[in-house]
Amino acid sequence: MTEQDFRDLMAGVCAPVTVVTATENEAPHGATVSAFASLSLRPPMVSVALDRGSGLLARILATGRFGVNVLGAEQEPLALRFAGRSAGRFAGVRWQYDHGLPRLPDAPGWLVCELASAVEGGDHLLLLGVVVHARTATAAPLVYGHRTFGTHSAFAPVA
Repeated sequence: MTEQDFRDLMAGVCAPVTVVTATENEAPHGATVSAFASLSLRPPMVSVALDRGSGLLARILATGRFGVNVLGAEQEPLALRFAGRSAGRFAGVRWQYDHGLPRLPDAPGWLVCELASAVEGGDHLLLLGVVVHARTATAAPLVYGHRTFGTHSAFAPVA
């Protein structure tokens, strides 16, 4: 199996789209992440995978905290903005501090996490976070599959 074979297969797996955030020296940092999943109910935990070279990863490891903004179907532009390499990702974006972490208030889901552990995973680290605060609103989710954004079929417009 080649790396491209694996990439092509995984492209067909739909994933939720989130913007994971951290704060360092009172400055907001964030990146689009689709490697996000629930992990445990007791205690409430989630997992997030970040590339070892990620500046966001270094900030989370230094502070031991991170936020997860679970994006809605209409937030593709936000996902693309935070997927870029620009240092000014938060410029012109509506955001606020919530529990000391950058929150995108228009995102239907918000989690505040304390880092429980970081697990080696090839070229990524899998961050296991204990959820200490959560807010949610019912909305069509933004998902990523086959290298394109969309939503769950239950929310898709009927033609």
